[in-house]
Amino acid sequence: MWIAFAFGSAFFAGITAVLAKLGIRNVDSNLATALRTIVVLVLAWVMVFIVGSEDTLSDVSGRTWLFLVLSGLATGGSWLCYFRALQIGDLNKVVPVDKSSTVLAMILAVVFLGERLDALVVIAMVCIGIGTLLMIELRANQNTESSQVSEGSGWTWLVFAAGSAIFAALTAILGKVGIEGIESNLGTAIRTAVLLVMAWLIVLMQGGQRLIPEIDNRSWMFLLFSGVTTGLSWLCFYRALQDGPASVVVPIDKLSILVSIGIGAMVFHERLSQRAAVGLVLIVGGTLALVI
Repeated sequence: MWIAFAFGSAFFAGITAVLAKLGIRNVDSNLATALRTIVVLVLAWVMVFIVGSEDTLSDVSGRTWLFLVLSGLATGGSWLCYFRALQIGDLNKVVPVDKSSTVLAMILAVVFLGERLDALVVIAMVCIGIGTLLMIELRANQNTESSQVSEGSGWTWLVFAAGSAIFAALTAILGKVGIEGIESNLGTAIRTAVLLVMAWLIVLMQGGQRLIPEIDNRSWMFLLFSGVTTGLSWLCFYRALQDGPASVVVPIDKLSILVSIGIGAMVFHERLSQRAAVGLVLIVGGTLALVI
């Protein structure tokens, strides 16, 4: 059953990306995330009351609280590092480092969670890693000012990009540990509350709240819909993570790109380059090998 939830997580995550491209325009990405997380939190608690797990809140152990809070903080840390890396570094340098989080999560799951490691897992890691790199469309930074900042920042961008990948991988590992001793919907609701605080702290530090009156009705509608799909994706992800190995659940979740690409081809008439198509095949092949 956990495999079905993992694929459900990928499906809803892919829908979220499409909704964002369809309607959430001219909205600061951090502000959009903070607003969307409110919807996610409401949905998570609705699910908690539907399944009746709110009564178990007082029974949650200190260890579970610790790891759920750390998982939420890790997600926030990943966001902070990622956007800081993009601010001072070139896109074609930052993105490949950040996307290595999938393979890093698989390695951490083997090291810290004792999940299986055999020849098939190693081959799958290599395929997913190479496929991810091929999927990234390298584009030179055309912003002269940004390029000058990047040149002057030395290797600082690499520190933040690596931090983004590490925190993203830790999100899954910490979440896996935290979700073990709690009903998955309740666990998702708790870590989402932590993440909501982090998201709004980022917005407030950047002064993004001043942009809220400028959001048009169309963007509000798609923010709502994307919040619902994000919530469904997270609920499925942590339900899958509760019963399934993180080294398999995380790569399956990343197959959301299949949904985004498929709908993108139909709606936006987007086409993959030959290089990206090869990368996609490697990612899917490596992931399916883990599932089988």
